[in-house]
Amino acid sequence: MKDVVNDPRLLRGAPVRARILGEAADYVAAHPGIGKLVSISIGDIPEVAVYIRNQAKVADQLGLPFDQAFWDGDVTQDECKARIQAMNDDPEVLGVILQRPVPDHINVRSLQSAIHPLKDVEGMNPASIGNIIYNDVALAPCTAAAAVELVRETGLTLEGLEVVMVGHSEIVGKPVAMMLMAEGATVTVCHHMTRSVAMHSRRADVVVVAVGRAHLIGPDMIKPGAVVIDIGINQTEAGVVGDVDTDGVRELAGWVTPVPGGVGPVTVAILMRNATVAHARQKAAGWIM
Repeated sequence: MKDVVNDPRLLRGAPVRARILGEAADYVAAHPGIGKLVSISIGDIPEVAVYIRNQAKVADQLGLPFDQAFWDGDVTQDECKARIQAMNDDPEVLGVILQRPVPDHINVRSLQSAIHPLKDVEGMNPASIGNIIYNDVALAPCTAAAAVELVRETGLTLEGLEVVMVGHSEIVGKPVAMMLMAEGATVTVCHHMTRSVAMHSRRADVVVVAVGRAHLIGPDMIKPGAVVIDIGINQTEAGVVGDVDTDGVRELAGWVTPVPGGVGPVTVAILMRNATVAHARQKAAGWIM
């Protein structure tokens, strides 16, 4: 990437992350004795360790208790569900985080469904995702919520915006589309069977991309002044790049998120904000005092 240190078109995640974490820290400080987050890892999967360290570090900064549960890779599906149920029933557990990937014999969707919606700080329970349809977006999937938060950061009014979501995964693309529709945006979802992504993306005020294909979106696919949110992370010989040709697109776009440094930093902050929302909802439901 070119020298872009002072380029105002780069929509960086760090300031958004700082604001969200500041609000979360204030909430935690105002609620002494707040319950703990529990991170579940199943099997020995090295790449998971990076996520856990980051989550634990941020939780520690907020004063939010964070426990790590490491389960053997040969644990059964039923045993996993029984342990999660015990966490659902434990008033000291504020929220449960299920690290992915999991071993092949484990049905991850079944385990996500086993986490009670009021303790689902990742927003991955089908009930949490389903709530978005009813405009309840407070416990949405973290990466999707981070992308929407960065769109808000531009200061644009979301009502009436033309948005194109490139990618339709269950944990990012579809939730982003539903969340932006809840804000009053007009959303078109493109996927691998879309005949011409460019035909749609060139008219969009906002383009959000999450497909896992390096530099899929170039400047010829973007309307001048548009917001471009790049969720993709791709390991290439040149290093980590996104789904967007950032150097090319930033000459045309009004805002574009860098990779790394855009959506990623905001995602863990959303996880911590979700923890405070979970606490407030558990309190409202009479689970805790």
